[in-house]
Amino acid sequence: MQELRKDSLSFIEALGQSVANVSPTLTPALAVAVVAGMAGTASWLVYIAATIALLIVGINVGKLAKRIPNAGSFFLYVSRSMGPSWGMLSGWSMLAAYLFTAMALTVATSIFVKTMLISLGFTYMIPNIIYYAAVSAIAFLFAARDIRISARIGLTLEAISVVIILGVAFMALSKYGFKPDLKQLDVMHLNYSGFAQAIVFGIFSYVGFESAATLAKETRNPGKAIPKAINLTALMAGLFFVITTYVITQGFGDDSVKLGQSGAPMADILSGDSKYLVALVYFGASISSFACALASLNAFGRMTFSLGRYQFLHSSMGMVHKDHQTPQAALVVGAVLNFVLTAIFAGFSETSTFGWWGTLASFGFIIVYFLTSVAAPLYLRKTGELKIGDVVMGLLGAGLMAFALGGSLYPIPAYPYNLFPYIFLTYIAVGMIWYFILKVRAPQAILGIERDMETAESVKK
Repeated sequence: MQELRKDSLSFIEALGQSVANVSPTLTPALAVAVVAGMAGTASWLVYIAATIALLIVGINVGKLAKRIPNAGSFFLYVSRSMGPSWGMLSGWSMLAAYLFTAMALTVATSIFVKTMLISLGFTYMIPNIIYYAAVSAIAFLFAARDIRISARIGLTLEAISVVIILGVAFMALSKYGFKPDLKQLDVMHLNYSGFAQAIVFGIFSYVGFESAATLAKETRNPGKAIPKAINLTALMAGLFFVITTYVITQGFGDDSVKLGQSGAPMADILSGDSKYLVALVYFGASISSFACALASLNAFGRMTFSLGRYQFLHSSMGMVHKDHQTPQAALVVGAVLNFVLTAIFAGFSETSTFGWWGTLASFGFIIVYFLTSVAAPLYLRKTGELKIGDVVMGLLGAGLMAFALGGSLYPIPAYPYNLFPYIFLTYIAVGMIWYFILKVRAPQAILGIERDMETAESVKK
């Protein structure tokens, strides 16, 4: 049977997958306003706390990625630690998480491209559905051709975008003579009233940092490269978020109310500057969001490929293109779903649909991060490698994700966000029902999964 291209990716290319899937530019371009509306001038500390939380989760993910280098990543991590039913739950959750992330970033790309064009004086606007079709088609072409190409493109686009944003941050600091913002640095008198809720939202800025794990089968020396790529992504993204959040808050004169109401924080701190500079910022945001959509499609394809190989999905999903050695059938399904679902809601406000898809994606990530943190010490106990530090990190990771999930449920959000937990729960129920139907109708498939969990080769220390 044709396999994915083994040992074809370097550490840098694996890093590119995770960095692109985080899409760092989206936080200063949009998400920082939400955090500031909750935590005020303590927003930069929110990202320090969120970085610590995601590094803990990343350490747990890395322990499993080091020992189980497969395209199914979380599906296999949890399966081999807690059993096939829990593994299917994690795989099914991650499938939705990557798809909804791709959808959210497809919409974001449309928003940023149009904003860039408006800043340059263009008045005719192409319909949303055309943007959605273009993003879906171009992302598929890159993803299906060669994972090395799409990984390099993703990292290159993100690097360009980050350089642009850091350049704008430097300009903003220069306006204040590079003097420290004493109000933000006075940690004893900051407004911490919305700090906990803001950390929950801050964690959402990092989702996708783990997606290098889906490329483990195609990466050289995955036992070292994948954990390093995951944790380095969380650390670099966190540093970038802390710096840009501090600069943007200072750029708004520490007025967190005004910042919280901004729909384009980076553009607002550049008001009065050249329209071409504003366009450059949104160009950076556009390529960043496209790179994230591409990385999400890559991750969706690998997860679908693995579920197809184990016959949880149709076996055609487990097929590999004979020349490019990419899961082309799975990528076709992902690109089509991405376009169709975004197109159905093309008539709604894009700011609204971006929030909808991003929120639904977050439920999938939180569930999988929680299960992975539980699975890591359980797997190490099976292999006889468990240490007290592994138990502590697993409990910390699971506890932090449980806190994040609780923060997304209470206080009860406004409509339609109050419906999203139940929509995602229905999706999970459908997947689990299908699993138990397979267990009755095709027990040999489930037996094959269980045997593979026991016999498949793992990487030891």
